Parts: sequence; C-alpha cells; structure tokens
Amino acid sequence: MSSNVQASFCTDTKKLGEDSWKPLYVTGDLFSCPADDALAHCISEDCHMGAGVAVTFRQKFGGVSKLKEQKKVTGQCAVLKQGRRFIYYLITKKKYTHRPTYDSLKHSLEDMKSHCVENGVTRISMPRIGCGLDGLKWSEVLMILEQVFKHTGISITVYSLPQREEATVMKENMR
Repeated sequence: MSSNVQASFCTDTKKLGEDSWKPLYVTGDLFSCPADDALAHCISEDCHMGAGVAVTFRQKFGGVSKLKEQKKVTGQCAVLKQGRRFIYYLITKKKYTHRPTYDSLKHSLEDMKSHCVENGVTRISMPRIGCGLDGLKWSEVLMILEQVFKHTGISITVYSLPQREEATVMKENMR
C-alpha cells in the first residue's frame, strides 16, 4: 500500500467466530482502492450529487443521465459499469435535501447485494455511507452492513480520510 493509505482490521475484545463479518478499515483516499473493487455511496432519487463524496463520484464517473434513466427509487440501487468495476449508487432518499433512514439504507444495500451476487462481485470499497452529510450513526450502519453481507463472501473496505491537522486546530479554537 502507498504511504498515505493505512489499513487496519476492526478489532473487538470478543473472540471472532467463523460467522463473524467485519469490514476492513482504511485511512486514505477511497479512489485509490484497487481498480477492480466495486465502489458504493449514497445518493438521492434526483441524482443531484452536489455535496460531499458524491461530487467526486459525479466528476470521476459521470453517467448522471444513465442513472436517471434507470428510474430507481428510494431503497433501490442504481449501477454504472466503468471498465472492470461496478459503481453502486445507493438510493437512500427522495430528494437531496431530505435525510435517509436506516430502513432505506438497508433496502438499498440489499438491492446492491443482489446485483453483486448475480455479477460475481466479491469486493466493495466505500466511505462510511450515510454518516457524513446524511447524519446516520456509523454504529447503526455497521450493524446493517453485517446483517446484509454476513453470509455472502463479499468483503467491504471502508475508507476514511485522514484527520487533517488544521481541521483539528479549528475545532479546538471554536470552543
């Protein structure tokens, strides 16, 4: 791995059983993941993608008109194919100004899982979906990911950007 990407497994104090499913956590740029990993992130039905990581997805992969043509609704997953990889757009809310629910996220993840199984996808890289601007709690999202992917053989790598020193200093000075 490059020097700006650090990988670590989620470690619990509990002994992990054979059925345990845990994501791999990586600190670094999501778009530096292996070229054959599928990518996933959350969007709204209107495919606005005007903030957060969605902007980068729109800039890197385009295809907004193809996504809209799929006419996916909340709880489903739109898909683009880019070279050797699939790009999954989890539809978790109707409009970009709305908030997703854990239920809509779960349904869209189940739709993505079905596509993965049908198409032989075994690795997905994603940010902490639903937890940035959408405001869901990672602990809840993690439980949903485990429920959906536990017995599939599909591994998920979760990318987080490194904490920038200037952001930490700004937060400390805001008190």
